Amino acid sequence: MIILIDMDGVVADFESGVIKELKKNYPQIKIIEPRNKMIVNFYKEKNNEAYEIIEKIRNSKGFILNLKPINGSLVALKYLFEKNYNVFICTTPFSKNKYSMSEKYEWIIKNLGNEWKDRIIITEDKTLIRGDILIDDKPDINGLASPNWEHIIFDQPYNKQIIGKKRINWNNFKDVLKL
Repeated sequence: MIILIDMDGVVADFESGVIKELKKNYPQIKIIEPRNKMIVNFYKEKNNEAYEIIEKIRNSKGFILNLKPINGSLVALKYLFEKNYNVFICTTPFSKNKYSMSEKYEWIIKNLGNEWKDRIIITEDKTLIRGDILIDDKPDINGLASPNWEHIIFDQPYNKQIIGKKRINWNNFKDVLKL
């Protein structure tokens, strides 16, 4: 079984990273923690100055590298690795962040170890990647191909409205994956 795991919002805590930077460097921005949208999409739809600031934050040098791991993610990934599952981090680069690919690579090595360097897939289109399962927080994964993997939703407050797909978190991953 090939297990593909998204990075942002699944392994690395993107939302908390943005909120931390807003509180630290942009106290004038009222932080609204959306429950049904990712913070970037929420502010984009509101079409206000906060969206531009969030874009600046997420495209800045060091942002990705300094994200905190989501609780339980590193333990779960190390478990999968030690049990010899074919597990890969499958992540999309931030198109406007010139540091994105190198920082994602560095983040994975820093947090999971050098043995993960050959388990990193950075792609603009996850539908082109072969696997049995994709664990991703985004409700819809679109691309050029019909994916051959099953999309399992990584449970986040902003994707609670999605029904009809399996849901996973780092407390129930063994049960959901039937390990």
